[in-house]
Order: sequence, then C-alpha cells, then structure tokens
Amino acid sequence: MQRKRITKRVWIVLALLLTAVTLSACSTGDSDQTADDGAAVYHKISAKDAKAAMDSEENIVILDVREQYEFDAGHIPDATLLPLGDISAKAAQILPDKDQKILVYCRSGSRARTAANTLVRMGYTQIYDLGGIINWPYDVVK
Repeated sequence: MQRKRITKRVWIVLALLLTAVTLSACSTGDSDQTADDGAAVYHKISAKDAKAAMDSEENIVILDVREQYEFDAGHIPDATLLPLGDISAKAAQILPDKDQKILVYCRSGSRARTAANTLVRMGYTQIYDLGGIINWPYDVVK
C-alpha cells in the first residue's frame, strides 16, 4: 500500500512538472525570435506597439494571413489579405519591398508565426508577428 501511494505521488509530481514545462514553452512574450546562429528571424510585437506604429509610420503593411471569409468577418483597418497558403506564390507581387515593415496577424497567432517564418526565409527583413486578432483591443472593420 505504501509503495502504491509513493508511485501515485511520483506520477502527480511528474505530471505537474510536465505541465509547467509545456506552459513555459508556449509563452507568447514580446521577445525577438532568433535562429540557431543568433540571427534575427522575426520580431514579436504587442497590440499596443503595433497600434502606435500604425498611427505614426506611413510605409507599413498590416498583413492578415487568414482566409477570405475570416477577413470579411472582421479585420484590422487597412489590412492586406494574403492567406497563409498563398504566401510563397504571391508575396513577391503583393509585398514587393522586402525591407518594408510588415505586421503579420491571423486569428490566434499560429498562422502568423508560420507566415512570419516563411517571409523571413523569402528574404523579408522587417517582419513583426502581431499574433491573433482575438487579442486586438482596437477597431476592426466589418
């Protein structure tokens, strides 16, 4: 009976540790994402900082990487739609300036992260991952 109780406690402790490690790995802090060689890949940007950039900078692209129906349901003002599945084929047409500041967002952040990595691999230099529109506290166009 004593051995069974210890084993159960060990499993509980292991489960709690695994949960803590998993949650820390899923953190969405605003730090830059870096490649193994230390080179900047893309930057995380908060909604507050993104809004400030949108209000103060003229040559900025707000890139929505969701699907058309999601965009139609509501998007950040002045956003350009380029669904994630079309980035490789259409980015050069829609985003000709590879040094232009681009703020990328989707619904929850997953597609934005993937899009940011794809754009960087394509040679874009100023990519900012805004995350998901579900965390956007400002105006949305419907």
